[in-house]
Amino acid sequence: MKQHYDAFDKAPANHVPLTPLSFLERTAAIFPDRTALIYNERRSTWREVQTRVRRVASSLRRLGIGPGDTVSVMAANTPELLELHYAVPLTGAVLNTINTRLEPETIAYILDHGDARLVIADTAFSAVIQKAFALNGKTLPVVDIVDPDGPGGERIGSETYENLVGAGDPEFAWTGPEDEWAALALNYTSGTSGRPKGVVYHHRGAYLMAMGTPVAWELPRHPVYLYSVPMFHCNGWCHAWTMTLMAGTIVLIRQITGEAVFKLIAEHDITHLGGAPIVLSMLINTPEDQRCHVGHTVRVMTAGAPPPATVLAGVKKLGFEVMQVYGLTETYGHVAQCIWQDDWADLSPDEQAERQSWQGVGFPMTERIDVVDRDSGAPVPMDGQTQGEIIIRGNTVMKGYYKNPEATAEAFAGGAFKSGDAAVRHPNGYIQIRDRLKDVIISGGENISSVEVEGILHRHPDVVLAAVVALPDEKWGEVPCAFVELKEGSAESEDSLIAFCKENMAGFKRPKKIVLTELPKTATGKIQKYVLRQEARTMSETTQKQD
Repeated sequence: MKQHYDAFDKAPANHVPLTPLSFLERTAAIFPDRTALIYNERRSTWREVQTRVRRVASSLRRLGIGPGDTVSVMAANTPELLELHYAVPLTGAVLNTINTRLEPETIAYILDHGDARLVIADTAFSAVIQKAFALNGKTLPVVDIVDPDGPGGERIGSETYENLVGAGDPEFAWTGPEDEWAALALNYTSGTSGRPKGVVYHHRGAYLMAMGTPVAWELPRHPVYLYSVPMFHCNGWCHAWTMTLMAGTIVLIRQITGEAVFKLIAEHDITHLGGAPIVLSMLINTPEDQRCHVGHTVRVMTAGAPPPATVLAGVKKLGFEVMQVYGLTETYGHVAQCIWQDDWADLSPDEQAERQSWQGVGFPMTERIDVVDRDSGAPVPMDGQTQGEIIIRGNTVMKGYYKNPEATAEAFAGGAFKSGDAAVRHPNGYIQIRDRLKDVIISGGENISSVEVEGILHRHPDVVLAAVVALPDEKWGEVPCAFVELKEGSAESEDSLIAFCKENMAGFKRPKKIVLTELPKTATGKIQKYVLRQEARTMSETTQKQD
């Protein structure tokens, strides 16, 4: 009688394609007058956001933008960028948010490779957009975002974003995508080796990410969220859609400083924020006279790099409750979380911080996250020692790399997405990253985790940031080389830091060279290790020539 269960067809009544765009319609209908966005002196309710989104979407249609077109956006975290997370896909087009710190050559590549039909750009980035056009030898239509609170910049478009709002239809009708597998967004990886790859998100994945995040983070209704994660990065961890679903109040910040973050937390009673470990380190090192009193607990989601345990311990003292999460551009952002376990309450503060720095277990919408042997594909023992590669399977894994079927096939070989992250799995099932596979240092046959060495360096009270890479060495093949950013006014030197390392780690793990410098970072706060690796190679080559 099995055939009776197969007798039903999908119908409009029982099968609606999943899309995060539906969250705006629901929230605007239920909570129309609640404050949705705060940006400096600007305030918008959810009804006003909905109306502006519809107007912009209808104007984009007037400009010829429709299903399958790519609309590239280069903007800071302002109301316009959040609105475009709805307005662009409402037309059926694909939203391509571009890293605001990229150089013209990479922007030119993204615009060309991504088949951009239209560019919407903050005037602060007009000069770099024009240079990108010159490199490509063609000029695309541009819509200018003119932010009165921004740094200014030349207008290069034929019309402004506010023109789109003013000329648009507030009753613009949309029915959602016909297929939830349809492309929603195009995000380019950081391009640490070769050209960046275009990662394609679909509506289903973004919907499920937005649904899974409130469960994992235990979000209440109406959170007050400080959007300190750049919205060009994994679409701001998909929080533009998540916070709409929760009918939250989104406080936008254009330029992140410790003083500004503390001020906004106090002024708006911020309940939640997200940021890379570098943001947490910035808060810890904000001078006392630049901090506002925070009289309530602020819940923080941190990701981007394994946070040093000392940083987690430091922000806890400030009254921040931190949850470490893990993910990649290819997984819409976070797909694993370090859930607090009750038995950790009996541990020392340092031991608690160490546990909280683990990447943890899968989010509710993650079907499988595991650590496997790279050769056999078998799960590694849960002994906290055996190292393997993190693999991920689920609906929040990208469709694939845009116009790159070879890279897509390689990433999905074996039936799961291969992350490129080396990790172990502890007896309780929690995953802990040991390194990026390309960052493991092999010295005299010994594997050295750069993350482990960095964690020890971060214990030094004067170390703000540390990054460890391989330094080519004639005798050992390669040895650890540390690049360290110190607190302002610190009297520490390379010799004193090496002495500190001698007291705190095994001899073969100690950095043989320590460079005191400001570390190069991406806009999301990740340290650009590829720049440091090149610098280490250059140092080695220079030394060899001198010898």
